[in-house]
Amino acid sequence: MNDYTAQDGRKPIDWHARARAFRPDGQMLVDGRRRPAASGATFDCVSPIDGQLTARVAAGDAADIEGAVAAARRAFDSGAWSRTAPRHRKQVLLRFAGLLRAHGEELALTETLDMGKPISDSLAVDVPATANCIQWYAESIDKLYDEVAPTDPGTLALVTREPLGVVGAIVPWNFPLIMAAWKIGPALAAGNSLILKPSEKSPLTAIRIAAPLLLDDANTDLIIP
Repeated sequence: MNDYTAQDGRKPIDWHARARAFRPDGQMLVDGRRRPAASGATFDCVSPIDGQLTARVAAGDAADIEGAVAAARRAFDSGAWSRTAPRHRKQVLLRFAGLLRAHGEELALTETLDMGKPISDSLAVDVPATANCIQWYAESIDKLYDEVAPTDPGTLALVTREPLGVVGAIVPWNFPLIMAAWKIGPALAAGNSLILKPSEKSPLTAIRIAAPLLLDDANTDLIIP
């Protein structure tokens, strides 16, 4: 990783120093709380840059999946997200997109150490594309309308868009941050609850954006079930 000017035009960043200080949290997030795997098991997340250990990540199994599904179903049935007004969902997802941009350097470093790609690519491509994806789905929330289907005069057929419930999303190892956004954006925009399972080869950015959803510096009313 070479020095690269900060996104706001500040002097070049010492990415090597940041990498040495990098200490990601490998716990899973279930029901709004960080937790280890039910079994206590972990797996090593190794950087392809140098083969060094980046983090020990919670190794979920069937018990963790069942717990996550149960929590997501409770959240969905509560209506705290699924029955909230479209305007509110839009505001929350726009705020999320803004937080992705605000944490861009941290996310870019995480993506680079996890994937081995150049930091310049993570800064210029992955982080902006991720934020833009979430913003696009946020903006779509109050612009996609239900429909009246064309029928004969004696029939009325309506097409409505409603949340389905709990959505399970699996993200592959390549472009993990962008592809997580491809799953998160439409599922949450529609009012669903979401379980995101990143690849064990590149799980760290998915874990970070669920911290929860970069809300370290945001209001608690932006927490998405």
